[in-house]
Amino acid sequence: MELGIYTFGEINQHPDGKATTDVTTRLDRLVELARKADQGGLDVIALGEHHRPDFTISAPEVVLAAMASVTERIRLTSGVTVLSSQDPVRVYQQYATLDHLSHGRAEIVAGRGAFTESFPLFGYDLAQYDELFDEKLKMLLQIREDEVVTWHGRHRAPLNQAPIIPRAKQEPLPVWVAIGGTPASAMRAGALGLPMIMGFFTGPEQFVPRVELYHRAAEQAGHDPARLRLGASGHMFVGKTSQGARDSFYPYYAEYFRQMGMTGGGAFPRQAYDQWIEHGLPVGSPQQVIDEIMKRVELLGIDRFLGQIDVGNLPWHMVNESLELFMTEVLPVVKRETAAATPTPRYSNTVNWQVV
Repeated sequence: MELGIYTFGEINQHPDGKATTDVTTRLDRLVELARKADQGGLDVIALGEHHRPDFTISAPEVVLAAMASVTERIRLTSGVTVLSSQDPVRVYQQYATLDHLSHGRAEIVAGRGAFTESFPLFGYDLAQYDELFDEKLKMLLQIREDEVVTWHGRHRAPLNQAPIIPRAKQEPLPVWVAIGGTPASAMRAGALGLPMIMGFFTGPEQFVPRVELYHRAAEQAGHDPARLRLGASGHMFVGKTSQGARDSFYPYYAEYFRQMGMTGGGAFPRQAYDQWIEHGLPVGSPQQVIDEIMKRVELLGIDRFLGQIDVGNLPWHMVNESLELFMTEVLPVVKRETAAATPTPRYSNTVNWQVV
């Protein structure tokens, strides 16, 4: 079982003025976050790609390279690479370079993206949202397999016996697919035989049918589901006590949702927040967070969990306290509980499906 963290490098301002909005400071702290996570025994750190004024990470490969210079063992991954609006040739080259700089610790998590600002920025049609991703993902996989590539598609100039260099240190360079719940996305990942990571905030029950679709699509395509990896990611905050964690995290979490426009400009009600926690949001004491991770292991059969450690641009001292508890009290218990065997996911056997 792998445990890790991810961040988007938010720079939202909060009424108490305790969260930094300075890009240099924020990036410095992200590199420090990776160093601490590496020393504390975490397995993965992931950086999300955004092109908005309230996030600092538009070039995760560059920040991951800085992290590679201060870490030794932690895996360095995107979370996600918005592949629909990127050039797969450049993506492979960047992560192959990172792979050498990190001595074989780079990964790509490809996704369509929760935000769409990159489409007009780079000249892509949002109406081709899924078509772009499908074509570019398959191109990326061909580049990963073939050092010299001949390729023709609709959304990029063709390649004719083009050498793609450098080649990654790892063979093959790990490529995951991130999904947010769309059945077709789960089926595509399974049909391609790629590891899949699921992003959600509350309980894992809603994703049981997606895992079923993923495994069945893999079987139909000739892949062994038992050899495919699954992960889950989502918001997380660990405090010393259940009530203390809820109370201290809420103002920043509520402001995050307001500034992201997810509440129509209004407040995120405390009652709704408490209900989210009751339904699986990993916010609370170390034991509560352990329980929520183990529920994901038992229901979905995951072998990787990533928690967004600083959602809402938390004050640095809160990030550090949550990270320390995650590493010292959550990590050893989850590792011990999952060391014996990988749980078998529970499937409903009632999902209608077709690979598309």
